[in-house]
Amino acid sequence: MTENEIAKVIVNCAYRVHTALGPGLLESSYEECLFYELQKVGLNVEKQKPLPLIYEEVKLEIGYRVDLMVNKKVIVEIKSVDALNEIHMAQTLTYLKLSGCKLGLLINFNVALIKNGIRRVVNKL
Repeated sequence: MTENEIAKVIVNCAYRVHTALGPGLLESSYEECLFYELQKVGLNVEKQKPLPLIYEEVKLEIGYRVDLMVNKKVIVEIKSVDALNEIHMAQTLTYLKLSGCKLGLLINFNVALIKNGIRRVVNKL
């Protein structure tokens, strides 16, 4: 599957989770439910995947973790906040760079309509 095909499946699963739960829960609740939904549709999903920082050819394990990595191609960063801001976008872009992935989805579940809470983030390698 391409990154865009994977993203479409992720968005559909996020819609199902949001429809069932609505806004107002903790980020971890949405993460667990989305993880379950993505596995249910047959995608390879890694939860809280550690990302090392490479500095001067030294691999540093300093605590970066991606919420979900799907099929080793798409990163999903989950939020439950009043509004997404630039720091959330920057965090997702940093994770894309560290992982070598091209596409990330930043999903804020604390919205009335989930389509208003989804942002595509592209790493222009």
